Amino acid sequence: MSWLQLHLDTAADQAQQLEEQLLAGGAVAVTLRDSADQPLLEPAPGATPLWRHIRLTALYSADTDMARVLEALAPALLARAAPRVEILEDRDWEREWMRHYRPLRFGRRLWVCPSWLAPPDPDAVNLLLDPGLAFGTGTHPTTALCLAQLDHISPTDATVVDYGCGSGILALAALRLGAARALAVDNDPQALAASRENARRNDIEPRRLELALPGQDACERFRGAAGIVVANILAGPLADLADTLVDFLQPGGTLLLSGLLESQAAALCDRYAPRVQLHVAAQQDDWVCLRGDL
Repeated sequence: MSWLQLHLDTAADQAQQLEEQLLAGGAVAVTLRDSADQPLLEPAPGATPLWRHIRLTALYSADTDMARVLEALAPALLARAAPRVEILEDRDWEREWMRHYRPLRFGRRLWVCPSWLAPPDPDAVNLLLDPGLAFGTGTHPTTALCLAQLDHISPTDATVVDYGCGSGILALAALRLGAARALAVDNDPQALAASRENARRNDIEPRRLELALPGQDACERFRGAAGIVVANILAGPLADLADTLVDFLQPGGTLLLSGLLESQAAALCDRYAPRVQLHVAAQQDDWVCLRGDL
């Protein structure tokens, strides 16, 4: 089956109204992306990030009368929208994504391998991964930095907390590297489901991995017991979670924080300074990983 795509360029203050009209006119989905190469970093608390110049792409079934769709839109919104319609051939989008995901090495021993491919080094520490709907494949610099640090620390027999676990990649990597047990925490139930499935895929014994939403009993049981706490989120939530994350650490434990830019590191170090001294342990492009030892 083929689809029709309608592309429209608009300003930020008109994007919501135009999106609503497209959906009301029969669009199956509408996506928004930057049309002017404007960087968009972490928003201020309570703010909704949006580019100044936006390209809306609306998806329609192949038999849609696109002339009528355009006629139904407010003329003021179309004035500079430069509408373009194109045919989108149907694909197996899951397989299209899988075609570009390849095994990646982190540190000396650790490989993260797509679950549908054979590991390139059978004798290495191999983590088989299928992220599903959750964040975390190892391809983003912040995840890569955390994985390399876990390999460097060598968490043999450690208790590990992965806060904001996504696909479970960091908790599972720690377990594959020799950690005794891990707690994976996320506020998205789909992330916990993906983590559970990836644990099964890697033959991780259920007793070694606990999964929890924030505030559940498992979080309390791991308080003060973790030799390693890792959180790959964003600078804002990392600042808000400072006490929560440090409270998981046992004396002498190690804290790893990522998901932040180099320009955000100093402020986050100041936030944690009363309880743990952080420093930049590694950097990739503009992203950094902070480390502190209690």
